[in-house]
Amino acid sequence: MNGAESLVQTLLKAGVDTCFTNPGTSEMHFVRAIGNESKMRSVLGLFEGVCTGAADGYARMTGKPAVTLLHLGPGLANGTANIHNARRAHSPMINLVGDHATYHLQYDAPLASDVNGLARAYSDWVKSASTADNLAADGAQAIQAALQKPGQISTLIVPADCAWNQAGSGTEPLPVPAPPGVAGDRIDKIAHILKSKKKSIIVIGGPANDEQAILALDKIAQASGTTVLYETFNARLRRGAGHPKFDKVAYFVEMAQEQFKDCEHVITVGAKSPVAFFAYPDKPSTPLPTGCETHVLADPHEDVITALDDLVQALDAQALQPRLQEEQRPDILSGALSPKSIGFALGALLPENVIIVDEAATSGGPPTGLTEAIPGHDWLQLTGGSIGYGLPVATGAAVACPDRKVVCLHGDGGAMYTIQALWTQARENLNVVNVIFSNRKYQILQVELMRVGATNPNQKTLDMLDIDKPDLNFQQLARGMGVDASRATTADEFNEQLKRALAAEGPQLIEAVF
Repeated sequence: MNGAESLVQTLLKAGVDTCFTNPGTSEMHFVRAIGNESKMRSVLGLFEGVCTGAADGYARMTGKPAVTLLHLGPGLANGTANIHNARRAHSPMINLVGDHATYHLQYDAPLASDVNGLARAYSDWVKSASTADNLAADGAQAIQAALQKPGQISTLIVPADCAWNQAGSGTEPLPVPAPPGVAGDRIDKIAHILKSKKKSIIVIGGPANDEQAILALDKIAQASGTTVLYETFNARLRRGAGHPKFDKVAYFVEMAQEQFKDCEHVITVGAKSPVAFFAYPDKPSTPLPTGCETHVLADPHEDVITALDDLVQALDAQALQPRLQEEQRPDILSGALSPKSIGFALGALLPENVIIVDEAATSGGPPTGLTEAIPGHDWLQLTGGSIGYGLPVATGAAVACPDRKVVCLHGDGGAMYTIQALWTQARENLNVVNVIFSNRKYQILQVELMRVGATNPNQKTLDMLDIDKPDLNFQQLARGMGVDASRATTADEFNEQLKRALAAEGPQLIEAVF
């Protein structure tokens, strides 16, 4: 058994059985080891950002890490945008990054780089293997670190000779420590604040979005009269009919200021205190009013579920019944195609238990609101702000949940960052319906141009924010990668194409041109 084989055995012993891969020469022994192991699924991506984004989507839906196989520093660099998003989502992920053989590094070959430096910028745990004999143990540590609550990014750098040299057998999994509990005095302090009837808002994220957690949070809201808000962007929300309804912290800081107007206490649960996504001239960096105090009930790495249960008891709210949404679907619209008409169609037609991956950007408002009371479903959002996450995350979610329909709502500009994910969807025959909102511009940047005060733009400026001349044709792009695709220019065309796509097997794409 060589080092690569011992590491693959270690991964499998820990239940890590899916690899999203884009390998090169230094990873060939891993390619062979994975190819010879029937229990390890290998999913090829044509770009490293697809692999890392797919690993993110897989982790969001399973709660366990996949492994990515990347080629040296440049390969890791290509994947870092979606590693960043995954880290913000608290997704457990293990990146295996090949490197030159230990004795070859001294010669500074063309692909040599500071892999450790690149990895540390985006990882919670980094190690560079030194021998084949120790590689399995290094892998066990990487798995343990990735599973540390609430989920971490582990990057293990493997010189080629550590993969091909002889090694022992795989290593048994290391224990993963339980998340630390929240002290009783912290629970009591929060309960006292909520009982005071001063205006308080609870902001939740990460593990506080768990289905059990939101039931407890609704009891807390009823007992105290406080408002509960999700963070602006969340890794995974379980929402819809049969679940409590909470609003989100608004994206634009002026709108968020209205939400927090006169607020005296903000209580975070698995979340950070709200901040503006960007700085703007003459606008605040936080929506909280002067004098508002922030308190932490539980940080993401702590035992959020138990803390919420303890707070329910401290408020004597155990007997309260959570307020659950009733199912409500909108009617389908006819006429002109727009984000609003698309939202009506999605609300009317999406099946129960669908997984919705949202990177619709400026087109996403109507679909978000109009699907809020459809039967229970999961909603995945862009946590780190680095666009091009949607198609890969939808790919990984479909690998994780082959029995569920995945619908990816995507802006056209962001889709071009990782368009290669369509090829992987076709190769794996994944049940993903991709809806591309084709307005042929970076619409959000045109909004931000005004918000930062860059007024009176000339045509040269605007051309840097448009993606026409030539127009992209996503129907042709998708078909070129093996995905069944259509193009809609009216609401009626879109409605019929969505019905067909949801009923079909395998990946589908609808280009909505408006």
